[in-house]
Amino acid sequence: MNVTIYDVAREANVSMATVSRVVNGNPNVKPATRKKVVEVIERLGYRPNAVARGLASKKTTTVGVIIPDIASTFFAELARGIEDIATMYKYNIILSNSDQNKDKELHLLNTMLGKQVDGLVFMGGNITAEHVEEFKKSPVPIVLAGSIEESSSIPTVNINYEQASYDAVQAFIGEGHKEIAFVVGPLIEPINKDKKLVGYKRALADAGIEYQENLIFEGDYTYDSGIEAFEKLHEDGRKPTAVLVGSDEMALGVIHGAQDKGLKVPGDIEVISSDNTKLTLMVRPQLTTIVQPLYDIGAVAMRLLTKLMNKESVDENNVVLPHRIESRDSTKSI
Repeated sequence: MNVTIYDVAREANVSMATVSRVVNGNPNVKPATRKKVVEVIERLGYRPNAVARGLASKKTTTVGVIIPDIASTFFAELARGIEDIATMYKYNIILSNSDQNKDKELHLLNTMLGKQVDGLVFMGGNITAEHVEEFKKSPVPIVLAGSIEESSSIPTVNINYEQASYDAVQAFIGEGHKEIAFVVGPLIEPINKDKKLVGYKRALADAGIEYQENLIFEGDYTYDSGIEAFEKLHEDGRKPTAVLVGSDEMALGVIHGAQDKGLKVPGDIEVISSDNTKLTLMVRPQLTTIVQPLYDIGAVAMRLLTKLMNKESVDENNVVLPHRIESRDSTKSI
């Protein structure tokens, strides 16, 4: 049988209110009484019921985290940042995998709220008007991590994705490249269509290079779509000399696709990836990449959420963290 607060109170010969004060760290308990109650708690193995405590305090010290794919290195690094800061501020995490499915995302959102979480961190590629409507109805704060919401009405933590793409393409142009392909993630997602692709186009325009639709390949973030992208980009005599890739996993596919065709990276074709997950160091040649501070995005999102949950002052609801280009062996001199 589960040990209850009533059992502890009876064994210690105190009121349940006194046990509650001891468990919650209330200083208004005599040292001798506190010592007696703690000894009984340890002897009986009592574990406070978070739900019951939440009903009394209106807080469960629990945060919901909705993540598209827990198996993804990208989201795993974000989640680690969330978890570390949650632990620092004594919050527990409920983690759910949404599979980038809108109906499942909305269902999980309502399930989390039904569990009386104190706040939510949400990650998703396509934040729709329906999502925003549900976010605004939430009785607890919600922060988006590594996700774009077009109205900027929901707190977010990101990098400047448009500028990051611009910087990568400019680096290629600085090496003399003019045929620069872009293997981008799903264009239904604003982060790809309205940010990364726009930065790519702007860099070409500023250099006086014509934008070519046939140098764009829409992938789905997977290794296989990276291999397919390379095959498509080399059909019909197209031979780009440089490729910007929207995720590290797709970039591995692009490199292996090139090597399967007998091309050398970076001798015949240069590659810049995004994100800077551990995958960039596991491939040969190691990937030059846009460094997106994934751990920091998760950590800052969780810290922002703690401030909102505790009604602390917040200087900026939409946080933009710095990015940079990390030069490695998939480019010649960037």
